[in-house]
Amino acid sequence: MVPVADPKTDMDAVLFDFSGTLFRLEEDDSWFEGMTLDTPDNKEVDAHVQAELVHRLTVPTGQTVSMTPEALDAWVNRDLAPHLHREAYLHVLRESGLARHHAESLYSKVIDPIWWRPYPDTARVLAGLKAGGIKTAVVSNIAFDIRPAFERIGVADDVDVFILSFEVGSTKPDPAIFMAALEQLGVPAERALMVGDSDEADGGARALGCGFALVDPLPTKDRPDGLVAALGAHGIAL
Repeated sequence: MVPVADPKTDMDAVLFDFSGTLFRLEEDDSWFEGMTLDTPDNKEVDAHVQAELVHRLTVPTGQTVSMTPEALDAWVNRDLAPHLHREAYLHVLRESGLARHHAESLYSKVIDPIWWRPYPDTARVLAGLKAGGIKTAVVSNIAFDIRPAFERIGVADDVDVFILSFEVGSTKPDPAIFMAALEQLGVPAERALMVGDSDEADGGARALGCGFALVDPLPTKDRPDGLVAALGAHGIAL
C-alpha cells in the first residue's frame, strides 16, 4: 500500500535535490580494480582514496583541487553544459592523482544513472506525495539526464517535473532555477518546500519564500528514513 501525504499540510509541492538527497553515488570496488595513482611508485587506490575521489565527484559546492583559470571556468559552469562537466571533473581526477585513462573510466560511472543508488525511502516518498495530491519536482545542478535513475526504480511518473540545470540554463542557488520549477508546477513559493543536502545551494529557494529542509548526504544504508523525517518536520506526514 502506498502511503499518502497528510492533506492538512500547508504545502502544495515539494522540490527535491538529486545527489545526496534522493540518490547517492556510491562506489563499487570493481570501479577501482587495477587502478593506481599516477605516482613514481604507482600507489594503489585504497579504500580511503576511493572515498575521497567519490567525495570530490559529488561535493555540491566549493572546489577540492587547485585549478588553472581555464579549469576554474569549467568548474564554475560545469552544470550548464556536458562538455564543461566532463572537462571539470577530469581535471579534478587528474589533479587527484589518477592517470588519464583511469580518470575517464571513473568519470564514466558518474554520468551513468545505473550507478546512482536511491535512498531507502525515496520511492516511498515520491509515490506517497503523488497519491496525496502534492506536486513534486526534482531540481538539480547537473549536466546529464538523471531521469533513467528514476525509471530504474519505477518512480519517474511520480515526479511531475525535472528541472535540470543544463536544460534550463541556471544553477542553484540562483532563484531562476527554483522559479522554473514553481512555474511549471503552478505553485506559489510560499506553498512549496525545497529538500536538499546543501544549505548554500538548495537553501537558495528560501530567497523566493519556499520552505527548506536540510538532509544529511549519508551513505544510503545509514539514512533509512531521512526524507520521511524531513517532510514530517514540515507538516507532511507519510
